[in-house]
Amino acid sequence: MIEAIQAQLPILQVVIPLLAAPLCIILRRRSLVLPFAMGVCWLTFLVSAALLGDVLEAGVISYALGGWAAPWGIEYRVDALSAFVLLFVSGIAALVLTYAPRSLTDEIPASRHYLFCTLYLLCLTGLLGIAITGDLFNVFVFLEISALSSYALIALGGRRQALPAAFQYLVMGTIGATFILIGIGLMYQMTGTLNMADMAARLPAAEGIRTALVAFAFLTVGIGLKMALFPLHVWLPNAYAYAPSVVSAFIAATATKVSVYILLRFMFSVFGLEFSFEHLELGRALMPLALAGIFVASTVAIFQRNVKRMLAYSSVAQIGYMVLGISFATAAGLTGGIVHLFNHALIKGGMFMAMGCVMLRLHSVDLDDMAGIGRTMPWTMAAWALGGLGLIGVPATAGFISKWYLIEAALERNSLVVAVLLLLSSLLALVYVWRVVETAFFREPSERAREAREAPLSMLIPTWVLLGATVFFGIFTTYSAGVARQAAEAVLGGLQ
Repeated sequence: MIEAIQAQLPILQVVIPLLAAPLCIILRRRSLVLPFAMGVCWLTFLVSAALLGDVLEAGVISYALGGWAAPWGIEYRVDALSAFVLLFVSGIAALVLTYAPRSLTDEIPASRHYLFCTLYLLCLTGLLGIAITGDLFNVFVFLEISALSSYALIALGGRRQALPAAFQYLVMGTIGATFILIGIGLMYQMTGTLNMADMAARLPAAEGIRTALVAFAFLTVGIGLKMALFPLHVWLPNAYAYAPSVVSAFIAATATKVSVYILLRFMFSVFGLEFSFEHLELGRALMPLALAGIFVASTVAIFQRNVKRMLAYSSVAQIGYMVLGISFATAAGLTGGIVHLFNHALIKGGMFMAMGCVMLRLHSVDLDDMAGIGRTMPWTMAAWALGGLGLIGVPATAGFISKWYLIEAALERNSLVVAVLLLLSSLLALVYVWRVVETAFFREPSERAREAREAPLSMLIPTWVLLGATVFFGIFTTYSAGVARQAAEAVLGGLQ
């Protein structure tokens, strides 16, 4: 019985949240739908943990849907990279939903809570599906499932700015999805297959290098829009700033990370290292864009008065670190980029959750209103400050591990300038983190802060679990950097 269930884990990873989503509409009542959705998320996390254990023990898992073997049928393929992404996406989804009930009561009308749970599970389904499928058209389908539900989740709150933010995200996301679909169509035209492994094997013999170049360009731009790569990031600040707090925490921690995963898959597993980084020299384009994103977005973050908007620009900068790791196209660089997927998901998800606690008590995340809030909400702001240390890259935090690998990769390539720029970029992070810490702990309390009280334990505990994990994985790196190293080596080896 256990072996039979274990054999079906890849499809259960997607089917469980997919089938649970419409059940939320049937249950409808808040007292039923929230515990149900929470249970589904934790069950999904257990499935992903089991998949990661199986991959690390036995190697790549291939699952043929309906018994139709690839490339004729749709294949779900789980290697170290996809299992790693599945684990942290499902884990953060479970933690954020555990944190959610009090925040939802404050920010989303109770009559819409069942819609929130439906959309949340659909978004989770899409993100997990992208990470597990081995079929290119499936990637597009799951990408649209996650994107459409994300647009609705952002607009679900009562703030009037949320609707324009969601619409801007929809327009930019649709352009990105169109580019990706055109790229996939051109790839199918060249190779006659949609299976990633089969396409990777057929591409070298396919005729039409111009078609491959055009497909590569469409895919790169489309994925760049989805992952908010500078300067294609314009949709992200408003989307994160004006979405309900729970939605900001979930999307900021997962959506762009999965888009970076898609970039890794296409550039290394489908097109291959030689075509992407030796023939086209993609690294020469990605590296300056990544560095520009890091410095421009970090500088803009310094001048933000809305802390959620500050964190949004910080996310654009952190995507730059991930892309910088990819641009090196080495084991150390990819390890740094992949481990930062995980580390930034923990850090930024936890910091947005801390801001959700502040929003609950102050009904504002403006710096002026947060003056002195560290005195009335010390646990909340201590958690936020801990996340800030991770963003800066202080030793014994997860952020330090990411930057260590990236600097190591830069030095391996004799790029001393890049290594120095990475160190300098931490100073920019220090400035915008310190602005919030100084306002919260060293200024006289504002009128709102005086009346505030500490956030409830139901929100504090998940926030501290996520941000406390940044210290755990900053010390015990085997569980994050070790798995990321295996994933990097698998990616460099292509799809076997």
